[in-house]
Amino acid sequence: MKRTLLLGKEQIDVELLRQDGVTTLVWNGEAQVVDLQEVEPGSYSVIMNGRSVDVRVDSAKNPDPDVQGFRASLYDGAYDFAMQDPRKALLAAAAGAAGAGGTLTAPMPGKVVKVLVKEGDRVEEGQSLLILEAMKMQNEYKAPSAGTVTKLHVGEGSTVETATPMVELKAHEA
Repeated sequence: MKRTLLLGKEQIDVELLRQDGVTTLVWNGEAQVVDLQEVEPGSYSVIMNGRSVDVRVDSAKNPDPDVQGFRASLYDGAYDFAMQDPRKALLAAAAGAAGAGGTLTAPMPGKVVKVLVKEGDRVEEGQSLLILEAMKMQNEYKAPSAGTVTKLHVGEGSTVETATPMVELKAHEA
């Protein structure tokens, strides 16, 4: 599965593919064959480009609950990094787009399975607005702030593409 590696402020798309006994690391779209062996829990031997390195990977705390934090210890020191499922990043971005009112858009193609509000409804921050099924998972979309539903662009059973407007919210005045 593809993940987003967060290294400082840099975001790198990474994916490990295993097929026919060969492991390939895809790093920002570039594929590289690697020999990756777990020698004991959390410790790995990695051979890439003819170079061998031993890596110890431990869990580390991350302030974002949707991001897994890690610390990798190598011969030259320790490096903190985090991994994020790109689907969660898309969902967070879609919710954030309507943060101060505005339009909540679909972060990926899917089917609206349930609409939980109607036009004119006042909603509270965190209130569920609709459920979108995408990639065989049901994702619940919540109001990012208190407001009023000014327009529903979708109904139950609607099929949406990436960036399709779903719900418009007008933020409540503070």
